[in-house]
Amino acid sequence: MKKITASLYSVLPSGLAGRFQRRSTSSSRRRGRLLAGSVGAWAALLALHGGSALAAPAPRVIHAVGVENEYADVIAQIGGRYVQVTAIETDPNTDPHTFEVNPQVARQIASADLVVKNGVGYDAWADKIIAAAPADGRTVIDVQHLLGLPDSTPNPHLWYDPKTMPAVAKAIAAGLSAHDPAEAAYFSANARKFDASLKPWLAAIASFRAKYGSTPVAATEPVANYMLQAAGTTILTPFSLQAAIMNGTDPSPQDVSTQNGLFTGHRVKAFVYNQQVTDALTQSFLNLAKENGIPVVGVYETMPTPGFTYQSWMRAEVEALRRAVASGTSTETLQARK
Repeated sequence: MKKITASLYSVLPSGLAGRFQRRSTSSSRRRGRLLAGSVGAWAALLALHGGSALAAPAPRVIHAVGVENEYADVIAQIGGRYVQVTAIETDPNTDPHTFEVNPQVARQIASADLVVKNGVGYDAWADKIIAAAPADGRTVIDVQHLLGLPDSTPNPHLWYDPKTMPAVAKAIAAGLSAHDPAEAAYFSANARKFDASLKPWLAAIASFRAKYGSTPVAATEPVANYMLQAAGTTILTPFSLQAAIMNGTDPSPQDVSTQNGLFTGHRVKAFVYNQQVTDALTQSFLNLAKENGIPVVGVYETMPTPGFTYQSWMRAEVEALRRAVASGTSTETLQARK
């Protein structure tokens, strides 16, 4: 569950505060207004242009929000110069499950033309903001619904699934085209370019699967499981333990013992460690893996920034997995050390 802390009563449109019973997050965009100039001002401008027509106005900018920054990155790649994109969850050094909503975030989401959110309960706080501030013409892309996944989907980290982002990119292109039909061909071309740019990542996954298929690995929680499964690994950590860590509950002693045995018994070739959700238990697993020479692969729920696009981030994660299995080399972090 997300931790919702800021009251939105003061920032939502009149009449909506009573319908918004929980604290949530969003942020705002600013709309410019054209001011009618005086006759004299127009005459002066025309004189400066030698009586010719004024230059064409700047293209309309579509205001978009990616609740998770990996989705915001894809919006920016598809929309290019025609979008202004805001990413809400952006810090790879914090636990995204404790994200704190503030009025700025609430205004941004409430006033966006297009919103992309993950779904599967991962960002349910955004649903409350969207419902409390309805807007005609707003496009909301819920990735869970886009992929036809049920609410009971056990792993919400959908962006690690190679099938997810091509579908998201196509939906973003369609959504942007609805807001700016004149640039539909531009958005579609960028979506095709984005799909093509995923090929190195997909090739790296296929190469790993061909060379190291069925490699046993351990994990703290199911952050990268979709990618690990696509790469053909065998995840030996009990899913009940992964789910407990993900949901902030205590795993069973039996599951903890099983996980410890994976390291002490050298039964796994890599330990996939979520860098964003850590506690004494996950730290004990990390220490035990290191003590037993198990290479560590750090993974993230939020795209590490700066320095990465969605595509380069995913390629880096596969390369870190390959190094761990091929040469026993750990890649605990993808961020430059300060």
